[in-house]
Amino acid sequence: MGYDLDRFVGYVNEGLLCCVCRDVLERPLQAPCEHAYCSACISSWLVHHQSCPEDRLPLDVSSLKTLYRYMRNDLNHLQIRCINADRGCEVVSSLENLHTHEDECEFAFISCSNTGCPVQVERRGLEAHLSECNFRSRECPNGCGHTLLSADQSQHNCVAELRTEVEMLRAEMLCKVEEVRREMESRLDSQRRHMVQKESQLKNEVEELKGQLSRVMCDMRALLGAERLRRQELAEAELEKRELLELLRDLQPAKSQNLVEQVDRDQHQGDLLTSGWELHTGPTRHQEREASLHASSLSLYSAQAVNGSGPPPSPQLGEGARKGSTRSLTLDCIKRKSREVTVI
Repeated sequence: MGYDLDRFVGYVNEGLLCCVCRDVLERPLQAPCEHAYCSACISSWLVHHQSCPEDRLPLDVSSLKTLYRYMRNDLNHLQIRCINADRGCEVVSSLENLHTHEDECEFAFISCSNTGCPVQVERRGLEAHLSECNFRSRECPNGCGHTLLSADQSQHNCVAELRTEVEMLRAEMLCKVEEVRREMESRLDSQRRHMVQKESQLKNEVEELKGQLSRVMCDMRALLGAERLRRQELAEAELEKRELLELLRDLQPAKSQNLVEQVDRDQHQGDLLTSGWELHTGPTRHQEREASLHASSLSLYSAQAVNGSGPPPSPQLGEGARKGSTRSLTLDCIKRKSREVTVI
């Protein structure tokens, strides 16, 4: 709805009147046919009609636009009386400043600012109403700190009010304490579970380290036992070596002459046997015989070199002496002790 034409002072152009309500335009909109309407009026019209209310041309909300600027200027400069003129307000202002004045008008009715009070009074009489309003509040004159309404002042009991407030504070405090307790219990449970898991993990690691330590100790005992056994074997081998060397020193001077005679006999018998064998077996058996005798002589020489005692074989003995020496007592002793000498 528009502004009542009777509120305006002076002449109002017809083009500034709404085509629906015939009052002065309020929040105006303009159709393509250049007819102007109040925003509320044209919206209500288009709900039931699809045409301009003035010339019946087709019209919808999307085709509406704002008023021309020169028309808005003319509309804003119109002089209008305050809506509270019937209550005594004599202010006449331009239309563009109307709302600013009405928000501050002393003759406008406003609601009481006290909570629960339904009375509406003029703005200029608000202070007088607040001084005698039954819903006005103030602090207790006895010093309990409560805010009292005028109607409840006669029924106010400071002790009861304070007791009620204390009970409320206690209940609130208990709720907070319970909430904190639950939160702390939850944290403690979480930490306890974490500590149990950590303890179990540490126990497993300790058991694993104990197992590794046990295996290392077993290996050390085995190594120590092997070392002791090896030392015993070395001591026994050294003792047998010394005995063998002493035996060789005792046997070498006494048997040297016998070895020479034995070598001569063996050489003579070997020549006879060789001649007989060559008739039957041929050169192959003879070569095998020489190879066997040569290997025996090399074994004897090696044993004497290892023992480090006794003189080397005389070169005058020749091949026959070296072949015959394989049957001597010294070679037999060396063969019996070959394994211990090798260990040494």
